[in-house]
Amino acid sequence: MAGIKSLAKDTAIYGLSSIIGRFLNWCLVPLYTTMFLPAEYGVVSYIYSIVALALIILTYGMETGFFRFANHERYDDPMEVYSTSLISLSVSSTVFIALVAIFIGPISEAMHSAGHRSYVMMMAIAVALDAFTCLPFSYLRYRKRPMRFAALRLINIGVNIGLNLFFILICPWLWAQAPGWISWFYDPDFGIGYIFLANLVSSAVNMLLLIPELRGFPYRFNPALWREMIAYSAPLLVLGLAGIMNQTLYSILFPLLFPDKAEAMGQLGIYSANLKIAIVMVMFIQAFRFAYEPFIFAKAKDRGEDKLQSYRDAMKYFVIFSMIIFLAVMFYIDILRYFISPSYFSGLKVVPIVMVAEFFFGIFFNLSLWYKLTDKTAYGMWFSLLGLAITVALNVLLVPRYGYMGCAWASFACYGTMMAVSYAFGRVKFPIGYCVSRLAFYFLSAIAVWVFSELIAIECKPWLNMIIRTPLLLGYALMAMKIEGITLRDLIPRRHA
Repeated sequence: MAGIKSLAKDTAIYGLSSIIGRFLNWCLVPLYTTMFLPAEYGVVSYIYSIVALALIILTYGMETGFFRFANHERYDDPMEVYSTSLISLSVSSTVFIALVAIFIGPISEAMHSAGHRSYVMMMAIAVALDAFTCLPFSYLRYRKRPMRFAALRLINIGVNIGLNLFFILICPWLWAQAPGWISWFYDPDFGIGYIFLANLVSSAVNMLLLIPELRGFPYRFNPALWREMIAYSAPLLVLGLAGIMNQTLYSILFPLLFPDKAEAMGQLGIYSANLKIAIVMVMFIQAFRFAYEPFIFAKAKDRGEDKLQSYRDAMKYFVIFSMIIFLAVMFYIDILRYFISPSYFSGLKVVPIVMVAEFFFGIFFNLSLWYKLTDKTAYGMWFSLLGLAITVALNVLLVPRYGYMGCAWASFACYGTMMAVSYAFGRVKFPIGYCVSRLAFYFLSAIAVWVFSELIAIECKPWLNMIIRTPLLLGYALMAMKIEGITLRDLIPRRHA
């Protein structure tokens, strides 16, 4: 239980930094859409979509590879694994910057930024820095230092937002009032370039703050170890790319599949906006992932039943807390929906479908321990490619007929299938012995409680409905605590002498 409590504590810390970071970044969207024309903001969105893919390619699964080999029974020096990984990422990131600089012309044209090569170059350097610093951040997770991890993440976000406000709000005002004060560094025609400059500076600040994690040990490159890490991590690269495509492919396919192009963009906007409500589940899964990877690889060193029981407990509590989050969002959606404009409320019906889909993805991530611990990461690659095929097929079949609801059900089917297939293979390749009946009970009982709350809802009385639903949420949580034998005292952190 001590290991699970540590996992829960780390997840909470990672989750807090993730929630704060997401919220603050959301706050920048109204600023961008107010200060820049749609075409300009479109360039920002497009470049950042390329950046997301580039970051996965430039890290090429080394984060998970580091955790695996730092805890590997054949390598007793984790710092050799760390230094080998750092050298690998530093070389690949440097080569990436050099290639972008050499081919900046054709790359800028391909990214529809031929007249703004500086935008592309700034983001190339920023993404290279982020790819390199992902490993020091992984090292902090390995050393179980979630507070420093969260603090550095929040500093990065704070610097980025502060510079955005300075360049986009304060500098234009100063330019109008006293241009001589800022003319030596500020150019009003640079426009959206200041968004990318702020990102670059914040990435550079992160790099400087992580220097302590880059010192104090000898740098050694082990070619044999590196080859093993590449063989282990390469399928994870494909998994990551397929995962990103599963999350974003709908935005590419939707306008191509829907008959009325004008209505297609409107429906796509409604669907994308409502995903912001379901993002609560995504943030929990991300926080859990940050804590879970170092947890499972550290536990891999244990022997016997204790190790397997830790994995079962982690899955069990993940399901319970996920369902509590699901119920909380659905019970208080009348408040949460105001994160988006009322003109988008027609799409709220996708929220429960997408949240359950993300829950399935979280289960899939939990199950991934079997192929990560047995060095069979190619299975994860094939599962993700299967999910991608399902996403494409169902979007093609459902979107022309059902609009954005087709996107939601495609996501549901994609992650549900990946979860089921991974579980089926895992039972044979690396049996954990999950209590499937209890996990299913927690899931189905949460769905039943939600359906019941909808049946007794009073029309046009949202506040009364939330008052009625609160005891249902507490009842579900208390039921789970009773079944698992958890008391309130167990949830209160205690100091040890």
